[in-house]
Amino acid sequence: MAHANARLTFHGRCLLVRRVVFDRRPVAHVAKELGVSRQCAHRWVNRYRAEGWPGLHDRSSSPHRRPSRTPAAVERRVLKARRTLRTGPDVLAEHTGVPARTISRILNRHQMPPLAACDPLTGQVIRATRASSRRYEHPRPGDLIHVDVKKLGKIPAGGGWRAHGRSESPRGRGIGYDYVHAAVDDHSRLAYAEILPDEKGTTCAGFLTRAAAFFHAHGITRIERVMTDNAKNYRLSHDFQSACQALGARQKFTRPHCPWTNGKVERFNRTLQTEWAYRKVFTSNTQRTRALAPWLVFYNTGRRHTALGGQPPISRLSPTS
Repeated sequence: MAHANARLTFHGRCLLVRRVVFDRRPVAHVAKELGVSRQCAHRWVNRYRAEGWPGLHDRSSSPHRRPSRTPAAVERRVLKARRTLRTGPDVLAEHTGVPARTISRILNRHQMPPLAACDPLTGQVIRATRASSRRYEHPRPGDLIHVDVKKLGKIPAGGGWRAHGRSESPRGRGIGYDYVHAAVDDHSRLAYAEILPDEKGTTCAGFLTRAAAFFHAHGITRIERVMTDNAKNYRLSHDFQSACQALGARQKFTRPHCPWTNGKVERFNRTLQTEWAYRKVFTSNTQRTRALAPWLVFYNTGRRHTALGGQPPISRLSPTS
């Protein structure tokens, strides 16, 4: 592949050399035909005469020496921390003492995959990534609440395959699922979640009411809009519609087949899986359930959030907001 700003490809350079060296045509005429300067044409001709056809290939533009490059030992320490902690540059900077931007360059240099593409437990790449250039944030807490449900398989007694391996794990088929209902405030990213037995409209309505009470206790006294996907438990449920009306909130729905429209709660779901559900090997479903509430407190009051300048969601709220 040619350099991004190169006017000539390898084929174009060979064509230039043939016309100048073999056809003995003036360099100025050939340069004009190919849309390059005479200096550029002379450079490729001279390189051909010195190195032959291989000399027409691209050369690396990186310098031979980098006196200010991060030492190899520091890079190894950063890569080890990334593999162990499986977190982003801001958190890695606290553990390694290396600036976050330097860590980003190190990860890019070593082609480390993004966390979103990796299994949260093993760190292995398991999925492709998708990004959107359109981002938004409402100016006040309560302007928009994102709501969604994440379904997780229950853990059999004694632990599942993550604890014992797939070949020796007890059979967990048929024990059912936990439905993690989540609500995230668009402006502050304050989050609330519950583990419930299903995702029926009545259950979703009850969750929304309790989530509103949680937000009210943290200073978000009014909810203007509630955004969900197009599932029947949200779009067709009279109970959920009544819950929204009781809050004085308008229902909004994502575009069909576009989950990133509700991206803040989708991103929270991924964080919830990575840092709570699959962060450690649980030996029972009860153990995992009990770990949710402490993790939520940490997420809202202590965890760094990159979209908030490294501050936790509670930093954007006050008792009177």
